[in-house]
Amino acid sequence: MIDTTVFQNKTAVYYTLGCKLNFSETSTIGKILREAGVRTVRKGEKADICVVNTCSVTEMADKKCRQAIHRLVKQHPGAFVVVTGCYAQLKPGDVAKIDGVDVVLGAEQKGELLQYLGDLQKHEKGEAITTPTKDIRSFSPSCSRGDRTRYFLKVQDGCDYFCSYCTIPFARGRSRNGTIASMVKQARQAAAEGGKEIVLTGVNIGDFGKTTGESFFELVKALDQVEGIERYRISSIEPNLLTDEIIEFVSHSRSFMPHFHIPLQSGCDEVLQLMRRRYDTALFASKIKKIKEVMPDAFIGVDVIVGTRGETSDYFEQAYQFIDGLDVTQLHVFSYSERPGTQALKIDYVVSPEEKHQRSQRLLALSDEKTQAFYARHIGQVMPVLMEKSKAGTPMHGFTENYIRVEVESDNSLDNQVVNVCLGDFNEDKTALKGTILI
Repeated sequence: MIDTTVFQNKTAVYYTLGCKLNFSETSTIGKILREAGVRTVRKGEKADICVVNTCSVTEMADKKCRQAIHRLVKQHPGAFVVVTGCYAQLKPGDVAKIDGVDVVLGAEQKGELLQYLGDLQKHEKGEAITTPTKDIRSFSPSCSRGDRTRYFLKVQDGCDYFCSYCTIPFARGRSRNGTIASMVKQARQAAAEGGKEIVLTGVNIGDFGKTTGESFFELVKALDQVEGIERYRISSIEPNLLTDEIIEFVSHSRSFMPHFHIPLQSGCDEVLQLMRRRYDTALFASKIKKIKEVMPDAFIGVDVIVGTRGETSDYFEQAYQFIDGLDVTQLHVFSYSERPGTQALKIDYVVSPEEKHQRSQRLLALSDEKTQAFYARHIGQVMPVLMEKSKAGTPMHGFTENYIRVEVESDNSLDNQVVNVCLGDFNEDKTALKGTILI
């Protein structure tokens, strides 16, 4: 039994790097500490506890993690510093050596953070507590709102795919999940708290069910029945796991939005093979075609990596032309970063940093064209928008069902409310459509 008296009236600061899953898990860690008597630090205060949830998807991510740790140690002298997340799992010894770090927790330990805090006395040197990746088994549930209107429901963790460029399977372990019943229970709790929108998160969510004998499609159907939740979004799903039956279901679902995020990574089959992806461009194109046949106005976001080893200029041109021809809405463009221990390092052809940058800029420009064309097609339409609280003196924003960002005059009484909005022209920086609320 953990003695929580030591935590009473203590303060904590949280810093998260990386993906939506990390933000969801940090929020859950915050909830655990709050229940033990710890409150979030106020502006200008010195925290008693610092929690850093790290990312390691690129070399730059590692660098940002180290910088964040140094900054928090300096800002909160004497605080008990806990570091967890992917960087902590992959390089626990390196993280433990950073001045000021007390405890480094791996993927298996982060859900039980409370028991590793002891009496909050600073350590002479950092202690790393991790489990070998092959032995990671636990699934730590998380359904959290943080500071946003929408909730993030973690449905799955880990990955069995071992793509040649990726360290995530080493950082998070093998694919695992909770039960459908537990996910439904968490969704009902979110609804009871007033939540209207839930984003399903995970590392490879289409793989849901490996540890429970269930399936992602069964999960989707069960969540659709939860009263009070008006909107679900599928955060990211592998194209080979996005089945036609899921697409068909979403097209007539009560609450699953016409919004997909699908990682492509490359539009060239030769590069996809080098990446050890589990599909080709023909399969990817067929999924986009299927979505648009049944949901012509669906928002489709696509992940693309540029400059991977083996991506020659000709291969990139093939990829660019393929992506240009896809009826998608937005590209999330990443520059390839070499990661220790990955199979991609065995590929000879290396793309220069300058060439990676040029390729990224071309794809980002293409993304802007596609997004603005998608938005423009909806000008003049009336659509339901879930509004989000704005900062003082700034316009209020929200999203349509198909994820168009809408800007209206601030009225925080509309926070977390779905209202009908007539969509007008672009705002000044073209990041949203201006809207007029219809009473």
